[in-house]
Amino acid sequence: MQVMNEKFQEIFAEWQRIEPARMQLKERIKQKFMLDFNYNSNHIEGNTLTYGQTELLLLFGQVMGDAKMRDLEEMKAHAVALKMIVDEAVAGEMPLTETFIRQVHKVLLREDYEVHRQLPSGAGTTYTVHAGTYKTRPNSVITHTGERFEYASPEETLALMTDLLAWYNAENEAGRLNPVELAALFHYRYIRIHPFEDGNGRIARLMMNFILARHGYPMVVVPSKGKDAYLTALNKCDVAVGSLPADGAHAAIVQIQPFVQYIETLLVDEMQSDIVIAGGNQQTQWWYNGELVTFKNQNATNILTEIERNSKISVRSLSEVLGINKSAVQRHLKTLQEKGYIVRVGSKTNGGEWHVAMTKLSGK
Repeated sequence: MQVMNEKFQEIFAEWQRIEPARMQLKERIKQKFMLDFNYNSNHIEGNTLTYGQTELLLLFGQVMGDAKMRDLEEMKAHAVALKMIVDEAVAGEMPLTETFIRQVHKVLLREDYEVHRQLPSGAGTTYTVHAGTYKTRPNSVITHTGERFEYASPEETLALMTDLLAWYNAENEAGRLNPVELAALFHYRYIRIHPFEDGNGRIARLMMNFILARHGYPMVVVPSKGKDAYLTALNKCDVAVGSLPADGAHAAIVQIQPFVQYIETLLVDEMQSDIVIAGGNQQTQWWYNGELVTFKNQNATNILTEIERNSKISVRSLSEVLGINKSAVQRHLKTLQEKGYIVRVGSKTNGGEWHVAMTKLSGK
């Protein structure tokens, strides 16, 4: 097994050491990851839901503001797929199979659907995206340099996926690669095959986390605001590996070091945030889309706490409970809304209510 760098090993050892403290906050840490991962992995692929809309949908089953039905259904399906891979990861040591990956894809896409595209000639074309079934037409991407980058052909896909799963299960058993390398290389090889007509990026990130979780590592979030760093790391690997899909599907670990280092960075961030959270704090701590949030003004924390207790609480009631005037309450509410920390569903006339779009990690 390849040895990871000293800094990573130290942080991982500390993350393991604080497991009892992490277990006390297990549900809160699980919730913050669930929201972050579902929001960011979908946002990378163009889903338009905000973080607040994601929280409202996945935790309360409610919809706020203008939202496309497909984006809502996509987000719910992704949450189910995440639970599916986590359950499978902790269930045991059964080999990973193509059948399981196709099942996850079917859950993710839900059903077959038609895509309408306009060709460069101006003519229109229609094709069907199949849920849980490998692609039947070629797929490619236009790079930032304007070049077309081809993935494996439909004819190559079955054999390359068979090779990928055979390699993974053998390598997982042999232990020549450490879990971070194994997860990163699986992601890279899979993405170079691009076996489905849609959803490949989301599946790649789900399966990478499946491998990390199965080996007792924290799962990671690829932040949508850092999408360029993610794609740059993959592109550097493409340059080292070459453009042939078959070469990408059999890439060596030495060729994808930029991506391994990128995943290590995400893991360090995830572990360090868990360590801070588990360490406790005198102040109430909140989590919002990859960031730990504390408030210098205690009134902001008190407003969030009161909204959690009573989502229909009025400005007047908040003023009375907190002992501050209504204009101060309104200023705090406006600031919290602008930052996305709270969302309003409905209006005063139809029984509207507040929801906190943050995960409370410490404090009463």
